Amino acid sequence: MAPLKRLVVDVLKPHDPDLAEFADHLSGVDGVDGVTASLIERDKEVQNVKVTLAGEAVDVEATEAEVERLGGTVHSVDQVSCGERVVEDRPTPQDR
Repeated sequence: MAPLKRLVVDVLKPHDPDLAEFADHLSGVDGVDGVTASLIERDKEVQNVKVTLAGEAVDVEATEAEVERLGGTVHSVDQVSCGERVVEDRPTPQDR
C-alpha cells in the first residue's frame, strides 16, 4: 500500500485535554509531521473536532489508538491522501 500522506478524521473528545494539547499529542504519532485540529461543535461534556494529520507515512491505527488514549473516539475517516504526493481536492461540475 502507498504511504498515507494526509488523514482527516472526525473526533468526539472530552474538554480535557484542551484542543492545543490534544493536537500536540497527536503530532507525536509515528509518521505524523503536523496536525491541524478545528473545533466544530462544543457542548457541556464533549467537543466535536475535525483533525487533519499530515506526514510521510501516517499510521491510522496508531492515530486512532492515541485519540482513544486521550479519551476520544474517531467517528469517521473523512479524507485520505496516499502516494508520493498529496493531490488537493478541487471542485468539479458534480459538486454543484
